[in-house]
Amino acid sequence: MIAYDTLSEAVNGLKSRGYTIDFNLAYDCVVCHDSPISLMPNEFEIVEVHRFEGMTNPSDSSVVYAIESKHGEKGVLVNGYGVYADDVSEEMIHKLSIHH
Repeated sequence: MIAYDTLSEAVNGLKSRGYTIDFNLAYDCVVCHDSPISLMPNEFEIVEVHRFEGMTNPSDSSVVYAIESKHGEKGVLVNGYGVYADDVSEEMIHKLSIHH
């Protein structure tokens, strides 16, 4: 796995490696607002995880997930630490947490 120094470097690096879909976290799935893609936790795998802490405030942390669907879609999900603070299902919390 490639190590990235910054969040933007990770996103750009993953996109250059084919992870071109921008996923967003929804209650019980990840979605792409630019297309009709919606993936339940059992429909995708997290193949890479990259964590970053804010330069001035460690609580400004984020994580980048490289996601591959069972149908071949590849994309990135950027989320702040504390997936527990988001309004997501228990299944989605488990899916994302096992990679922290």
